[in-house]
Amino acid sequence: MGKLFGTDGIRGRAGEYPVTAEMAEKLGAVLGQIFGTTGKAKILIGKDTRESGSMLEEALCKGLVNAGVAAVKLGVVPTPAVAYLVKELGADAAVMLTASHNPFEDNGMKIFGGNGFKLPDEMEAEVEGLLLAVETPSGLAGAAGSVSEFPNGGEVYAERVKESVSGVDFSGMKIVLDAGNGAGFQVGVEIFKDLGMDVISMATEPDGKNINADCGALHPGKAGRMVVEHGADLGISLDGDADRVIFTDKEGSEVSGDRTLAICAMSLLKAGKLSSNTMVATVMSNLGLDEAMRREGVSVVRTGVGDRLVLERMREEGIIFGGENSGHLIFSEYATTGDGILSALQVCKLMVESGATLNELAAIMREYPSTLLNLPVSEKPPIESLAKLQCLITQANEAFGDEGRQLIRYSGTEKKIRILVEHSDEAVVNEWIGKFKKVIEEEIG
Repeated sequence: MGKLFGTDGIRGRAGEYPVTAEMAEKLGAVLGQIFGTTGKAKILIGKDTRESGSMLEEALCKGLVNAGVAAVKLGVVPTPAVAYLVKELGADAAVMLTASHNPFEDNGMKIFGGNGFKLPDEMEAEVEGLLLAVETPSGLAGAAGSVSEFPNGGEVYAERVKESVSGVDFSGMKIVLDAGNGAGFQVGVEIFKDLGMDVISMATEPDGKNINADCGALHPGKAGRMVVEHGADLGISLDGDADRVIFTDKEGSEVSGDRTLAICAMSLLKAGKLSSNTMVATVMSNLGLDEAMRREGVSVVRTGVGDRLVLERMREEGIIFGGENSGHLIFSEYATTGDGILSALQVCKLMVESGATLNELAAIMREYPSTLLNLPVSEKPPIESLAKLQCLITQANEAFGDEGRQLIRYSGTEKKIRILVEHSDEAVVNEWIGKFKKVIEEEIG
């Protein structure tokens, strides 16, 4: 991991290094330097609903203009809209100002290339190197950039998303949509209503501070209670930038991201669209996903954490579908990144075409008992340097055999260490979670 970039762009507390106005201005200058070598570059800027978005947007525009770039402000739009529009509008790159599922105090900068994909490792490293080398932002001699607005980006994106379910009759379907007071608060509601669904919307009044606050993908129970209250077919909970989605069934129960991955993979398999009978998931997905897919003749390729890594593997191996159990689903036939709204439409489409409830579809797999514990840390020493922890990991692997697994890693976006333990026996999970927690507290504090 670099000094600036985590698993998904640059992220941190807004106003504190590295998410400062100065860094945003530097980023504008650096992107102008990289993408403006063949003439005047055009770079798009989108943002979610955080109050700090305007500060970063203004600084980024200043850096881009000083570098001779045509900066185009999209306003509040979902991250997948930015990924689509950068290619649709013929831009050279795009920046999405968001901290995704994090609280409003945080913000960040996700960068997309002109092809709609997040920057590959080597280009990300180039951007980071230039950012760290620049003391203060500086313009280019003779540069004369510009700033304009493209307020119709949400509408253009919406038409693209609706095309993915063309011909499906959604009349009679009732949904609860929790927009998390984030980037999907307006366009998300409009898309589902335009397709004829009965939409009960919630968390659609962002005030700059309530994004992800007790709502959205991190709190799907809120939508679940509304589903039961209104007799809806399902609940759809988006995160702050609408690139993730978590579902709740008609009984108000959360459907895990892994069950959703299994549902979608099987739908593509039956439609003859699952290339090489293979899907991509991360190391965080439950062992039950592998078990269910193996039973159906589907291979599961594992990657590190982050939808960018999932998509890179998909592109490398020509795989059409993949995602994360956190709610990122990537349908490469339609999108170049995770898209919560598009993914929700695919699940709704499957429900209509199969005539099955989400409960029935989710029964495709069983989940191994699993616990994910997040512990705050003040520093992140290399995990391999922690002798007691390494000894315990070896013991766990020997004890688990094929019946379970452990995964210990640092968060790529927060000062936390994540401890995952899965096993066919829940008592074993609880025992080893306690052991790992104790050793980590002893060695890191």
